[in-house]
Amino acid sequence: MPKNNTRFERINEELKKEISHIISYELKNPSVTGLISVTKAKITPDLKYAKIYVSILNSKNEQETLEGLKKSSGFIRSEIAKRINLRITPELVFERDDSIEYGARIDSILRELKKEDEK
Repeated sequence: MPKNNTRFERINEELKKEISHIISYELKNPSVTGLISVTKAKITPDLKYAKIYVSILNSKNEQETLEGLKKSSGFIRSEIAKRINLRITPELVFERDDSIEYGARIDSILRELKKEDEK
């Protein structure tokens, strides 16, 4: 089983890297705006689906950007099929990842507390 686990990790890393590149350089969807980071990719054991976690910063409309990614998933999937040699190219499911925003919010709260402490 551990051998299989490292295979999944490799596939997840490769998916993350390639999808990140496709979104940054090749996606021509006008509704996808802002800085989009692929934070994590998680493929199901049957390799049919992959959850792609994205963090969206500086977007005009985050919900619209997420919808745009979902609408573009067919294009992204076909590009993945050309680049990653898998028997089955997984169906991509985009999910929003708030961890970066959450971290930034905690960081700003800590800075505020530090300022108050110094006074």
